[in-house]
Amino acid sequence: MPPSVVRPLRLAGRLLTATAVVVGLVAVFLALIVATNGAGSGFAAWSATVGVAAVAALWRGRRRAWRGRLVPFLPVLVAAALTLSVCVPTVPTTRRYPPALAFVTTEHWSLSTGSRVAVYHYPPTGKGPRHRVPLVYLAGGPVRSISVLDHRFLQRLAGQGYDVYAYEQAGGGRSDLLPMDQYSITRSVQDLGAFVGKLAKGRADVLGFSAGGVVLTRALADPATAAHLRRAVIAEPGPMDGPTARIAKQTGRPSARGIAPAMTGPRSTHVPRYAVAFGLMRLGLLSLDTGLVGQAEGVNAFTAADLGSDTASSYCARDAHRIPVEDTAHNFSFSAAASLRIQQTIKDSPSIAPQLRLSRTPAMLMIAECSSQVRQWQTTILANDPAIQRTQYMAGVGHRMWNGLGDNDQRAAAVITAFLQDKPAPLPDYPTQADVPAFLRDHK
Repeated sequence: MPPSVVRPLRLAGRLLTATAVVVGLVAVFLALIVATNGAGSGFAAWSATVGVAAVAALWRGRRRAWRGRLVPFLPVLVAAALTLSVCVPTVPTTRRYPPALAFVTTEHWSLSTGSRVAVYHYPPTGKGPRHRVPLVYLAGGPVRSISVLDHRFLQRLAGQGYDVYAYEQAGGGRSDLLPMDQYSITRSVQDLGAFVGKLAKGRADVLGFSAGGVVLTRALADPATAAHLRRAVIAEPGPMDGPTARIAKQTGRPSARGIAPAMTGPRSTHVPRYAVAFGLMRLGLLSLDTGLVGQAEGVNAFTAADLGSDTASSYCARDAHRIPVEDTAHNFSFSAAASLRIQQTIKDSPSIAPQLRLSRTPAMLMIAECSSQVRQWQTTILANDPAIQRTQYMAGVGHRMWNGLGDNDQRAAAVITAFLQDKPAPLPDYPTQADVPAFLRDHK
């Protein structure tokens, strides 16, 4: 074979070998990250990987001239640089809280549970009558800041005479973090009871959206917390317990997932450190209190763009190209690790159906037409809470029912306020328990 052919083949062979070495070392590093649970920000795994690789490179070059001895170190250096990027933080490792909002004062309340939460109060305004019973809003997430879109909706409710309070659950937004092992759905329910008790205004009405709807549902099944509640609005809830979380999944009409333009902006998941950390945590290969990325650093790093198609899935397919900006970059905050922890405690919990069947707190269930939530999560609550007085099927909206588009906010507010005032519902009571089989069969 002529030298003009042999040399390129040899070069290609060496490049393939070097690439295989780099890939192998990266794989070993990731395996050690899992084995050590990311100890020392990943440096324990990095040191072991680079140390063993350097020894192997020395052994391979032991019989070569000094220049030849350097060749085995080239893939080691490349792998060392690649894996080092997983160990070096690119955001502060101590919590950086969002700045204050311009349109509402942020208060901080210490609850009897030990949680210290950020609180927002919208006193009643408008020319209509004032409603003396306070209305508490539980946002979705979980462990996420209350979005500017939500704040606008709360202002609308206050404009109709409601004394509105909202708080960001422990670890979310401007609320203080908890140790990772203290996050649980039980703690979230206890925080709700402690918050309403601290209002010192008797019982309160509560509007729980998405993950907040799960907290509210479980509160209705807990007599000590339910005693603080006058009326409950459960909007687009997630699974209420472990058996419900494992139910066969069926969603509503098509959402904008997969057809909406991709979210723009920086993503932490484009940074090797956070892509590895969040990815391995989501796969269950790293514990949620991993030594690789601390809770505070993870919250600082996570951006709205990291949610990807999750945002699009909250809107109807017809709205795919007019999805509003839900939040500002300065206000957005999400703790992926704490959120996963709470979700896991829900999945691990036994059925709460027996306790929920004893509920006597008047409740309303809100379901969106293009909901990305599993229908059986919603219909299971309907089947087990005898105090649900009405169900309101919101046509033309997705999971995010109040979203600033068209008259969606007005319609959602009308449904909520009619129930809180015990007035006739703006919409038919649908689906009822008798409607559920056909409702699921027709994929509504």
